[in-house]
Amino acid sequence: MNRLTLITVAGFGLTALLILLAMFQVDRQWRELAEIREAVEEQRDRIGDLRRELARRPAATGAAEGQERPTVPPAFQRAHEASQEPDFAPGDWRVHALGQGLDTLTPLVSTDAYASEIQNYVLESLLVRHPETLEWQGLLARDWEVAEDGLTITFELRRGLRFSDGEPLTAEDVAFSYDFIMDEDIAAPRQRAYYRRVQEVEAVDEHTVVFRFAEPYFKALSLAGGLPVLAEHYYGRFREDPEAFNNSRSRLFGSGPYRFPAAGEWTPDSGRVELERNPRYWGPVEPSFRRLVWEVIENDSARLTTYRNGDIDLYQARPREFEDLLEDPALMERSESRAYMSPTGGYSYIAWNQREGAETPFHDPRVRRAMTFLTDREALIQEVLAGHAEVAVSPFNPRSPQHDDGIEPRGHDPERARALLAEAGWEDRNGDGVLEDEAGNDFSFELTYVQASTDTQRVVEYLRDAWARAGVEMVPRPTEWSVMLEAIDQGDYDAITLGWTSDIEIDIYQMFHSSQIGEGDNYVGYSNPELDAVIEQARATVEEGSRMALWHRAERHLFEDQPYTFLFRRETLLLMDDRFRNVQQTRLGLNADAVPVEWYVPAAAQRY
Repeated sequence: MNRLTLITVAGFGLTALLILLAMFQVDRQWRELAEIREAVEEQRDRIGDLRRELARRPAATGAAEGQERPTVPPAFQRAHEASQEPDFAPGDWRVHALGQGLDTLTPLVSTDAYASEIQNYVLESLLVRHPETLEWQGLLARDWEVAEDGLTITFELRRGLRFSDGEPLTAEDVAFSYDFIMDEDIAAPRQRAYYRRVQEVEAVDEHTVVFRFAEPYFKALSLAGGLPVLAEHYYGRFREDPEAFNNSRSRLFGSGPYRFPAAGEWTPDSGRVELERNPRYWGPVEPSFRRLVWEVIENDSARLTTYRNGDIDLYQARPREFEDLLEDPALMERSESRAYMSPTGGYSYIAWNQREGAETPFHDPRVRRAMTFLTDREALIQEVLAGHAEVAVSPFNPRSPQHDDGIEPRGHDPERARALLAEAGWEDRNGDGVLEDEAGNDFSFELTYVQASTDTQRVVEYLRDAWARAGVEMVPRPTEWSVMLEAIDQGDYDAITLGWTSDIEIDIYQMFHSSQIGEGDNYVGYSNPELDAVIEQARATVEEGSRMALWHRAERHLFEDQPYTFLFRRETLLLMDDRFRNVQQTRLGLNADAVPVEWYVPAAAQRY
């Protein structure tokens, strides 16, 4: 081997050695950083323990005689009471599963309930509802006053509010949040539809903000108090470049008990969302969990397997399997089960495309009513959902005063359905078993649904067979969630089955007012001028009794027109790891998603 070769070999060897040393150094630095981070979190937990211990003791020495310790704000009282339990300990993770992938986590741009659930831990509002009394309580606001005419609401903010980067949260941020939503260049049409009733939001001083409404609105306090407060120093830059915001996927930043460490970096194909405890949280009660995690597991069976393996902590069971799982001793030895009808739970429905230019049979309300008569919802609930649901009549929860008890759901009546279809011009003209119109076109359409849901697939198959017996040909169109959203935006579907979440009293303007066609959530293109007028009148009526009478009129319009076939309201069937404590059923449902966080895990049972 010549000298040049020896030098070359030695050079390669030296380079390899330097690379190995560098890798070792980087690995050591990562370990040291991880150890530092762990030490900081442990120190924070110790400080939290000290704060809680001090909270249990009598007033500190040196305080004026008879002076009381500052009380915990009502919005934090339930979480505070949990923190006083003898076995309370901060720490551990809570790991959820998402049944579908997320398109974006950016507030205002996102449209699905999963994104909203995650945002709820990061963004905060002025007010929250007490889960038992349902009364409003101050969160960011410590006090508020509603003018006699209901057109002006003044909020006083708490002192010491801060975003997760330590910057103060002031009334200017509240006013900015409203202005940002109302900016036509920002992709927030759904929110703008509601906030158009607000004339202006003014920051009077650092701690005082005033909402002025252009006209009376029954949910004025809910609307103003529920405004998600966005940081002007973070989101303000997007006023100059709105498309950057509209196309973003993870611009999630706020003042809440948790923060999104991947803000600006997360992508929809990550398959996982993690929130970490906000170390600068302003609230008087420290959030119990160190980390909240959501794993995207779209397949139903895979979610159950993951729960069995202990890799997720909560599993929302399918109806038929729920009864079987309750008989599984190994699983139930470490699980707690809950079955309940959420008072704010939403409903499943089939939306009939009535958009202008859509070539479907569903422009005729007689056809839509016939499709409801052809849908045996009671049998569907028993066959597919094992009885764990109730028939839905309308958007209004039957337990709410919005619902008119005099309206009963349409029963299964194929003969009435055939009569209505014949009136609309649909008959079996050639004897092939399929209805045709006068031009000879078959009554055939596609039903779009999310393919990952086993239960939804079973519902679709059941409906296909049932409708076929009446001469209606339905072709299932399974699709991914992102593709379904595109189909909705473009009107590229015949019918679609989905679900809406609900509230104690809901505003149906966004879904059913004709002004929201192509702009809001009236994606079916439904239009009824009489209903529009009733909705507008109800929204402007503050007195509850008069407003409920108007909602009853609106419900009858929807019942007659059937822009949707309202299918059912499901029971929530939940299994959860039994290490969690303070699990409670409230008038708002299970307190799993309560913010401030009410669940905790005793130190001896912590897993992470």
